[in-house]
Amino acid sequence: MQTQTLYRTLCRKKIFTAEETEPGKEKLRRVLNVFDLIALGVGSTLGSGIYVLAGTVAKSIAGPAVVLSFVVAAIVSSFSGVCYAEFAGRVPKAGSAYIYSYVTVGEFIAFVIGWNLFIDNTIGTAAAGKAMANYLDALLGDPQKTLMQKYYPIHLDYMGEYPDVAAFVFVMAVTVVLAWGVRQSSALSSVFTTLNILTVGTVIVSGFYFANPSNWFIRENEIPAGAAGGDGGFLPFGWTGVLVGAARCFYGYIGFESIATTGDETKNPNKTIPLAILFTLLFTTLAYAGVASVLTLMWPYYDQDPDAPLPVIYSNLGMPVIKYMVSCGAVFALLTTLLGCLFPTPRILYAMSSDGLLFEFLSNVNEKTRTPITATLICGFASAILSSIFDIEQLVEMSSIGTLISYSIVCICILILRYKNNSSTDVRDDEDINSEVLFFVKWFDNIANAKIPNADTQYVSRILILIYTVVAFVFCVCTVNVGNYKGVYQVPILATIMFTVAVLFMIMIMLNRLPQSIENLTFKVPCVPLIPCLSIVLNLYLMMELNYKTWIRFGMGIIFGIFIYVMYGAQHSLEGRKQRALKVEDRKTPEISS
Repeated sequence: MQTQTLYRTLCRKKIFTAEETEPGKEKLRRVLNVFDLIALGVGSTLGSGIYVLAGTVAKSIAGPAVVLSFVVAAIVSSFSGVCYAEFAGRVPKAGSAYIYSYVTVGEFIAFVIGWNLFIDNTIGTAAAGKAMANYLDALLGDPQKTLMQKYYPIHLDYMGEYPDVAAFVFVMAVTVVLAWGVRQSSALSSVFTTLNILTVGTVIVSGFYFANPSNWFIRENEIPAGAAGGDGGFLPFGWTGVLVGAARCFYGYIGFESIATTGDETKNPNKTIPLAILFTLLFTTLAYAGVASVLTLMWPYYDQDPDAPLPVIYSNLGMPVIKYMVSCGAVFALLTTLLGCLFPTPRILYAMSSDGLLFEFLSNVNEKTRTPITATLICGFASAILSSIFDIEQLVEMSSIGTLISYSIVCICILILRYKNNSSTDVRDDEDINSEVLFFVKWFDNIANAKIPNADTQYVSRILILIYTVVAFVFCVCTVNVGNYKGVYQVPILATIMFTVAVLFMIMIMLNRLPQSIENLTFKVPCVPLIPCLSIVLNLYLMMELNYKTWIRFGMGIIFGIFIYVMYGAQHSLEGRKQRALKVEDRKTPEISS
């Protein structure tokens, strides 16, 4: 009995309608349109990566084929993007992947995802603040670095070299802007994004003017001695370089999911959010591909500066005016990235607090600004502290794993919803032993011929989704580590890879045979189950590429969050209160009848 109660507690789902209002809860102001959300999404994704990432990948990983790396990364990101878009139409509420998983999977998983997003966005904000401080400090000749290293050095391996006061100030300044009001912060983000886009446009136009097509077809014998130029040509490092570069470029697309956190502040979110996500991915792909093209056309790929490629190229070409324009554009990009990273974080805490899973004061909304001001200030202060004591490399390492987990959960939720039994009369009795024994018999006799989802097809789909996720995990672990073994030790790993690939294909075929629910949605993921299944594998693969220290830091943060859930969230959950109230009413009903 206690096991069943625990299971029901962890798996209880949030149920709401579009008209639902919670008594005593103030609502956020719906002021954002599709252009505001595109500006937010573009600002979050088209950040400092466009000024640094392309040069880094081109120099020693992909060469001129960095353009293809960005396209491949865009395709991978779009898999998760379309899943987010469908969910945004299904669940137009603040909270992003947290609310999506709460509605479809259950409370405990939702809390883990929401807490994970909070950690990820907080660290991402800190990294953006640190990057901006480092860039401006370098532009001015490193005055802060010189002063702080001389008088206030930090001699700890797991922290930065010195306390970064500038990063703290930048993050807190942006926090105050966000606390001021969503309309004002959105307007500021739109201005910075516009200036950033103008800078990108200037780079692309001027880049094609100074383009030298021969830089895409440099022969191997023309590469200077000592330069890591590979075999020369458009694919100097082969298709392997393109794929490795795509894995690196993938992180340049992280940020579009911030659009999905604005459900309570967006006009007509069912249509606006999916459109904004898709247009954001399209625009950023064109921008990344355009800049990567002119970057490698203007200057040989092997001679790119990995830290600031564009200013160095324009300096070498004798174009100081454009050089300083690009430098200013990088500042605007960092500001928009900072705004985009911090914006969704308090909305996630607001959503979790509104559901009773976190402390109630986090859902307080200021009467004047109509923003979750307490949550905003707490998130901003936490990010400012992190940005002032850690190096950017340490922050970047910690910021990716949460995003990839969130992407995977959303894709799994899409699969669960697509095969969900929406009939309230057809309920499967999970305690019926006979139905368990006849499980595969029903698969061949009834399930494969079903036209609409029923209780049995739903049960089969969830078993298949679970098996697929576990097998995909094993496949990714083996694929990442197969190169570490040689000879006979490599044989069992290769055999496991081949076996898991066969199982994954078989499960996708079985899922494809199952009936999907017929729903009238503003946007639906195409090619289900193929796209969500591929996205799960790709996200898990990138997660396996992260080092063990990142997993340890992530695990410590998640354990702390689970402690909060056990001690507070499980008891104060609104859904739990509703269930307890229903039980009390059920107990009173027989007494009244008698």
